[in-house]
Amino acid sequence: MPKRGKAKNTLNKAKHTKLMQRKINKVKLEKLLHKARLKNIIKKVNEEKKHDQ
Repeated sequence: MPKRGKAKNTLNKAKHTKLMQRKINKVKLEKLLHKARLKNIIKKVNEEKKHDQ
């Protein structure tokens, strides 16, 4: 038989989901920024090599 009244953990589940999405988005953004920094460094080094040759 179904329980009567309000569902038990809906607020906690909603908060948890929200926080986990924030964390996941933060990690994705950090990875993107890291890749961008590496690309810039590689590009700069390659340009320096061209000028040296």
